Parts: sequence; C-alpha cells; structure tokens
Amino acid sequence: MNKKSSLIIGSGVIGAYLARELLKKKQKVIVTSRTKKRNYENYNYLKIKNKVKFEKLNIKQKSEILKIIKKYSPNFIYYFAGQSSLTKSYKLRKDTYESHFIGTKNFIEIIKKFKSNIKFFKANSGYIFKPNEGKIKLDCKLSSNKNPYIKTQKKVFELIKRYRKYNLSLYSLIFLQVESPLRKKDFFVKKVCLHAKNKKNITVGNIETFRDYSWAPEVVKSIYYLSKLTPRDIILSSGFGIKGREILKIAYKQNKLNYKKYFKVNKKFYRKEDTILIGKQNNTKILYKKFGFKFSIYGSKLVKKMYREI
Repeated sequence: MNKKSSLIIGSGVIGAYLARELLKKKQKVIVTSRTKKRNYENYNYLKIKNKVKFEKLNIKQKSEILKIIKKYSPNFIYYFAGQSSLTKSYKLRKDTYESHFIGTKNFIEIIKKFKSNIKFFKANSGYIFKPNEGKIKLDCKLSSNKNPYIKTQKKVFELIKRYRKYNLSLYSLIFLQVESPLRKKDFFVKKVCLHAKNKKNITVGNIETFRDYSWAPEVVKSIYYLSKLTPRDIILSSGFGIKGREILKIAYKQNKLNYKKYFKVNKKFYRKEDTILIGKQNNTKILYKKFGFKFSIYGSKLVKKMYREI
C-alpha cells in the first residue's frame, strides 16, 4: 500500500504542527515556502525538520504549482500561506490579495483542469462572519468590514463554495485564535505569559473583549479527522470565550502576582476589528460524533499551559 502524502503550503505555526501530526499518521510531508531562506525554527522545536521535505514555491505561478504537484502527487494539499495580519493588510493590500486569493485560485484551477481527486484545504478566518450576539456559525451573514485581509478572505471563502460545485474536494477551515508556544512574542496570550513569568509590566489594548482561543496541537488533530469527511466549510474552535482581563489575571497568578499592579491600557492598541468572536459549540459536533474528538484545551487551561511551556 502506497504511503499517502500531504503538501503543506506555508511554513508557519499551524503548518508545522500539522506536519508533525501527519508524520505520526505515517504520511509523507512536503512543506513549501516562498523563499529559499527558510525559517526551520518551528520544525526544530517540534523535532521533525529532518523528517519533512522542504520546497520553494511561488504560489502566483501556475507552472510552479503544477510542477510540484506532478513531482509529489499529493493526496492532500493544506494551504496555510498568506499575509495574515489584519493591521498590516492596510499597507500590504497587494500581497494580502495575491497570497490568499490568487494563490488559492491557481491551485483550484489546476486541480479542476486535471480532474484531480486531491483534497484541498484552505485556512480562513472567523472575521469573515458577522457575529450573532458575539458568536459565529456558518449561517451567519458575511462581514461588511472593509479591512483588506477580511475582504480578501471573504472572496476566498466564496471562491471555494463556487468551485465545489464542480465536484472538487475543497474545504474551508475557519480559524479563530490558534495559540501555541511557537507563536510570535507579540501574540496576546504568549505576550502576557512571558511578561508574567518575568515579572514585567505590560501595556495592552482592549481587555474587555471575549476571544475563543484554541490550542494548535488540538486544531491540527481536528484537521486530520476532517480530511476523512466529505468536503465542507467548518469552524474549528473550542466554542468557549475568555476575556483579556481574565488572561492577565490567570497568567500573573501563576507567578503569585496581582495582575492589577502590572498592566496599563493604551487605546492606541485597540483594533478597528475588535469584537466578541466565539465559535458556536456545535460547529465541530460532527468530529465528536464520528471520531470522538472535541477541544479540551481552552480558557484558563490554555493560559496555564502556555505559561508552563514557554
């Protein structure tokens, strides 16, 4: 029996954890990045660098995409590439659009042209939806937010729905906040935990907003199980929210400190896109029903785990 292979587009955090998960399932894993100068830090941390094949890929060039698909004949393609900062997207409009929409469209058109049975997964964001009382589910209206990243990801979501009608195996993976020790130091949960661990003062933005944080190793397990199901859109999140203030309190408490003495709020760190964003708990019900999987690391448990592992 031939070993299944997965092509992961983008060498970031979620892709690294997914690579580890797929290697455990005895799959061959190929990871692409846009430059020859790759950052292997995530793969070294997870101790899988020598088990993964790395390739350079320009997702704007169909010829390069076709070449790599022919070379490896992947069963699965996971598209995690793209400019992902909401704030930076105002200055990086072209890169945001090309790295998400153009890249995704190129892959899908090649899969369609060659009538391939490849399963294609595109990462997307919960910000594309307009929350209903702070919670999102797939039947929520799409957001009217003009942020370039949100607008682009909305177009990608609609593109996948449109092409799925050609009997292509296309999946939209809707993420909210995905956390892990591999996140950059300016990601909120990691930033707070680092400051708490080092007994440092911290300046924050809006800490009264709820967020739905999920743990990256659990998120990639959910993606693996999803690959066994028929093509669909799915919101991959815990379904539980926690306030920024509570995260501060829990993190500093791990070091026996009163968070109130260590933080100050600066409104310049408020984002236009700040809103309550929590996935409905029934979004991943199918994964529990079919595979017994459900998210177990969220809220205070996630904050404590981050504090221990960084």
